[in-house]
Amino acid sequence: MPDVPFTSFNFSVLISLEGNSGPLCQGGFAECGGLEQSTDVVTIRQGGDNGRQIHLSGPISNGELSLKRGMTDSFDLWLWFQRVNLDEERHLRATAEVVMQTSDRAGEHAAFVLTGCLPTKLVAPPLAATGGELAIEELSVAYETMRLRIPGRAG
Repeated sequence: MPDVPFTSFNFSVLISLEGNSGPLCQGGFAECGGLEQSTDVVTIRQGGDNGRQIHLSGPISNGELSLKRGMTDSFDLWLWFQRVNLDEERHLRATAEVVMQTSDRAGEHAAFVLTGCLPTKLVAPPLAATGGELAIEELSVAYETMRLRIPGRAG
């Protein structure tokens, strides 16, 4: 089967606290951004070779995951944000998976797996009497590592 690019509107989000068996959050966001990595370039020159530079890959920098306009049926994300700001629980980290689903939503096409996740911003939505679910306007999450998982491929 040839590789088919995934569509950006067909995704789900799963956030799990390290050491817990169940998910902290699953699905429910209208927008996801900040899946990015960049590497610093280290430039060196070889002695006596003034006509060329050698570029080496340096440290990797990760973006910050931004999830917008989410719906949830629990307060777990709010509680996680509060817990990581307590002295005895500053170590709490999560793993987040942004799963790109197949066009028929029957399976996983690829997933971005983020580890060492720490919530940095949580925004409540405007309050209105017409909604019945708990909503999150925006959740920002710093992460330590990111890898792409493609089903059926090693690595």
